[in-house]
Amino acid sequence: MTELRAVFDTNIIIAALKSPNKRSPNLELLQRWRDGEFVLLYSDDLLAEYEEKFTTKRISLEIQAQFLQDLYILAEYIPITADQVQAIITADPDDDIVLACAVVGQASHLVTYDPHLLNLGVTYQNIILLDGLHFLYTVRGDTPPIDHN
Repeated sequence: MTELRAVFDTNIIIAALKSPNKRSPNLELLQRWRDGEFVLLYSDDLLAEYEEKFTTKRISLEIQAQFLQDLYILAEYIPITADQVQAIITADPDDDIVLACAVVGQASHLVTYDPHLLNLGVTYQNIILLDGLHFLYTVRGDTPPIDHN
């Protein structure tokens, strides 16, 4: 089985850290990452975006500190130079740093709820684009339930 290497867009991290639901798929993803079931990738720019959203979304300092400690210890840091960040998402240039981290870090998956990124298609440069729930199915090895609607 190929190693899962994922980049989480800010919205995945915020959804997990703000979730009141202890059975949240995003919280489960963070736990599975902490348990070593996949490699989480991050860059300086992505880290800065996480920290900015922690403030605007009012994530407690205690929760921030725990997440950042885990990130530094458990995640894989991807150094990215300015010329590696390409202008792909003109509607939201912040998304370009997420893409750059995934491309440079040779991610297998980019996990996001952002329609700008998801509109790139099922894959971008051989990176599978999924929302949190569908990446959780991948990590678990589950099959998503059939939607009969």
